[in-house]
Amino acid sequence: MADMMKAVGIKGSKGSADALFIDELAVPKPGDGQALIKIKAFGLNRMDLLQREGKYPVPPQAPSTMGVEFSGVIKKLGVATGDSFEIGDSVFGLAYGGAYAEYIVVSTCMLIHKPQGLTWEEAAGIPETRFDHDYTSKTWITASQALYMVGEYAPGMSILWHAGASSVSIAGIQLAKIDNASAVYVTAGSQEKIDFCIGELGATAGYNYKEQDWASEIMKATNGRGVDIIVDFVGATHFQGNLDVAAQDARIVQLGQMSGSILSGNVDISGLLRKRLRFEGSTLRSRDEGYQKKLRDLLVDHALPKFNDQTFKIFIEKVFPFEEIAEAHRLLESNQTKGKIICTIN
Repeated sequence: MADMMKAVGIKGSKGSADALFIDELAVPKPGDGQALIKIKAFGLNRMDLLQREGKYPVPPQAPSTMGVEFSGVIKKLGVATGDSFEIGDSVFGLAYGGAYAEYIVVSTCMLIHKPQGLTWEEAAGIPETRFDHDYTSKTWITASQALYMVGEYAPGMSILWHAGASSVSIAGIQLAKIDNASAVYVTAGSQEKIDFCIGELGATAGYNYKEQDWASEIMKATNGRGVDIIVDFVGATHFQGNLDVAAQDARIVQLGQMSGSILSGNVDISGLLRKRLRFEGSTLRSRDEGYQKKLRDLLVDHALPKFNDQTFKIFIEKVFPFEEIAEAHRLLESNQTKGKIICTIN
């Protein structure tokens, strides 16, 4: 194995997509409880855009190289590794950073054995997905976190997923449907995305937040009852609507603030008391390995069997070769995608 590897760097440490280039770095060495992975594919997330621009607080244990989700093959193992991983295993997983590279070192606590039926590109699109301008982490792991750990979902509950065509909501809709939600509502910014959520994913109904009063429409659809769990990435502009559509004893899970964090002066928070609402924010990348392992195990329990039998679908917008990372970032910045953007390394 070579001592050096190719990795994506940023000229001047921060900048636009044009600042991305292929750098050469030393291959990292696995420590206790870690594995060295030869990366086959990695996924792009919106946190990467912020990190590239110097606007993201990278965890202290993260390398400077971007990228938090990947698939690949174990090449080396440190001591005291668990979970029955062996050299040569095909895996996918989540990292604090460093996935935009030929090799990555990661804790085995956040590795999952890749099902044979999944491609490298599909596996790389499972762990994480960012759809916000804050610090939260997303996709199947975060959808599971929002639904089960924070939202305390139980079969028969109703759910509203904002940003319905984002990768996290795509995962969350499928999780809720397979786990017998009474209704799954979505909001999105175009009719095309709403049609996708209903036609491809089976959402109950969808609302264009740019053209409709989505909160009033959901209250009509639920005969004034509202919904039990709301998962929101948007923030300020949806805050009042979330309070309005929340059912009695509902849970609002805040995962991002794409529209900003400052509320207008006429926001009515009385629903928090009157409806006994629980409002909770959540992050993932800054969590310790113990918490992330719990989420890894949650994903394995709830979702992995459904990937094996292809009940759950991984929607990939486009696959780029590693060398076209700048173009991949530009596509992510366009906000025109449904599903994941993936880069592959030969």
